Amino acid sequence: MKTDSFSVLIVDDEPNIRSGLAKGLRGEAERVETAANAQDALAEFTRAFYPLVIVDVRLNCGMTGIELMEQIRQIRPQTAVLVITAHGTVEMAVQAMRAGAFDFVLKPLDLNLVRQQVRKAREHYQLRAENHQLRQRLAGSGEMANIVGGGAGMQDVFQQIRQVAATEATVMIHGESGTGKELIARALHDLSDRSDGPFTAINLGALPETLLESELFGHEKGAFSGAARQKPGCFEQASGGTLFLDEVTEMSAKSQIDLLRVLETRQYRRVGGEKLMYSNARIVSATNRSVQELIDEGSFREDLFYRLNIIPIEVPPLRSRREDIPLLVEHFLEHFCVRHGRENKRLSSSAMQILLDAAWPGNVRQLRNVIERLVVTTANDVISESEIPAELKPKNAGPVSLPNSLADAVEGCERATIEMVLESCGLHREKTAKALGISVRTLHYKMGRYGLR
Repeated sequence: MKTDSFSVLIVDDEPNIRSGLAKGLRGEAERVETAANAQDALAEFTRAFYPLVIVDVRLNCGMTGIELMEQIRQIRPQTAVLVITAHGTVEMAVQAMRAGAFDFVLKPLDLNLVRQQVRKAREHYQLRAENHQLRQRLAGSGEMANIVGGGAGMQDVFQQIRQVAATEATVMIHGESGTGKELIARALHDLSDRSDGPFTAINLGALPETLLESELFGHEKGAFSGAARQKPGCFEQASGGTLFLDEVTEMSAKSQIDLLRVLETRQYRRVGGEKLMYSNARIVSATNRSVQELIDEGSFREDLFYRLNIIPIEVPPLRSRREDIPLLVEHFLEHFCVRHGRENKRLSSSAMQILLDAAWPGNVRQLRNVIERLVVTTANDVISESEIPAELKPKNAGPVSLPNSLADAVEGCERATIEMVLESCGLHREKTAKALGISVRTLHYKMGRYGLR
């Protein structure tokens, strides 16, 4: 899939609309084609690849634009469809969105608004395509295939993984709970020369101190009550591979000393044993806490931190990489629809906006759980705003009242947008017009129309 090629198909039975749109959009796409009816549109759509189709609701020859859109999305669900009409109502907009429309624009068409929607569709297409290419390139043998991210923050993480994976350096992964630290540890292992060896993970914060020593180093038969047989520990199990120590900062003072000794000497003994064992495991650790604060308060050893933190990798929280949310949503929707035997689903634009604005204290893990819940509990193919869990919505949101018509809703949104951009540009009209992608003359007209001074 080429990210530098973007084609648009315009379907309208009015020749002036077709030619005007085609001419006006040539700067937004490498290729713009037109069709006068649904039959010609389907023939052209199956002949060539179109990431975006612009279709009028009312078409001649027996098929409506909504019906055409449904056929297009059956053939290629990833295609965005922009619906245009001169007969807009709230009910029609709801029908179009439920059928999978990318957006809905009223006639007479504002060419600047259509261009803006085309640019938005193109950016969404390119982001999906680039993420797909990245995952394909990195997933040759499974490595990093499940780490989704197209933004700058995750690109930095990918670059660090590539640089560090093939070395023997000890790595410490820093990040909040739910950011995917274990996935990164697995990617380091998969891309290393140890990939044929075992990947062993242990959560040090989930074990009491009485069991931790036995879990890490193993024990001999009869070493303590209940030790009915010899058991190898994690260091022994991970020999020749990678040992991932999650929540490493939750260790007790004694366990920290034991771990530091192994890191310094590469030697240890099983609990109750005399034989000196040699550790041949690469150590990757992770923490969701500020290690420097723990060192300052005396609960974590500074010398151990220096041993573990030779190569630090910082994983950004989801709230600082919101550009990745649509990619993650698409990834999880696809995964859970297959897992639970559901038809393909997508989020409405308003539902997606709620996810984009949410706080996400649980990061990617929380988003993953939310999408699984929506896949299981939502009957429709399009997940609407009303089905998003209440805890993700703004707390101060009052009851939503429907506008009298779609035109009223569009005008209200346009007025609010102009007012917001005017304020952000310091009431400078030229800057505001440029930011909105319209002429100063058009801005003056709209300000007068909406009573903005």
